[in-house]
Amino acid sequence: QVQLVESGGGLVQPGGSLRLSCAGSGFTLDYYAIGWFRQAPGKEREGVSCISRSDGSTYYADSVKGRFTISRDNAKNMVYLQMNTLKPEDTAVYYCAADFLRISVQAMCASTHLFGSWGQGTQVTVSS
Repeated sequence: QVQLVESGGGLVQPGGSLRLSCAGSGFTLDYYAIGWFRQAPGKEREGVSCISRSDGSTYYADSVKGRFTISRDNAKNMVYLQMNTLKPEDTAVYYCAADFLRISVQAMCASTHLFGSWGQGTQVTVSS
């Protein structure tokens, strides 16, 4: 059974950092495109960052570019989202998602419906 489990969320002050982890079980993550998405209260789920299954190309939403970094650790079957210089507007539930996609990373992050496997989400709250 394919499962994704996120961890690493929490409460952090503005300007702080968190590293989110996405663990895969039942399948090998490096065979899949991975996306990090977030959903704030009253807002639609949006793509934050995506990484391809093939060449490791990455995409970042403009709102997080230069502050967030997506990476893989294939040996551990993990994908990470390093979040620096966090802002209150980054507050949301963060989800990782996986699917066997062969489209551009930008298109992946714009298309939540293309991802078939999702984690349960982890809450990130940025507040003083």
